[in-house]
Amino acid sequence: MTWFEATPALSLELVHAHLHPGEPFIDIGAGASRLVDALLDEGFGPLTVLDLSGAALAVSRRRLGARGDAIAWIEANITTWQPERVYAVWHDRAVFHFLTGAEERAGYARALSAALKPGGIAIIATFADDGPETCSGLPVMRYAPEALAEELDRLLPGRFEALDAQRHMHITPKGNRQSFQYSVFRKADR
Repeated sequence: MTWFEATPALSLELVHAHLHPGEPFIDIGAGASRLVDALLDEGFGPLTVLDLSGAALAVSRRRLGARGDAIAWIEANITTWQPERVYAVWHDRAVFHFLTGAEERAGYARALSAALKPGGIAIIATFADDGPETCSGLPVMRYAPEALAEELDRLLPGRFEALDAQRHMHITPKGNRQSFQYSVFRKADR
């Protein structure tokens, strides 16, 4: 779990900037992330956590105990998932860069577009263009903020506006450095 952060400070900062109390939020590929813990502590909700791994979701549910009952837990592949509701904020720290196939990215984009309300915010963090070429033995795609914005516009023409982007150096639990970029997009109001 080289992507683990004990305190997801940058994600929290970006979510705070865009999520208002009472608005629905979804964390994509959250696994054992502690972001949802912090949002619960601060009174945010409704909260949804989606991950491909039921085992990773179980780790978070056990950690949260009874507090986890307030969260919607979804075990699904984001590339084929069909949302049953819309969200104000979509957060993805380190899923999109694992989607190396064009059809996988297209499936992700379909889910993003269907799940995010008009005017909603997507926070997407990926390995930066100078980040690792593999993670946990798997190939990844690396993105400069402009390249991610171009890919999202290619997949969903005119549907998302890039609002902000910043670089972030993640230090893994083993002390290795991984260069990330965090991009923030707004879905068109149409």
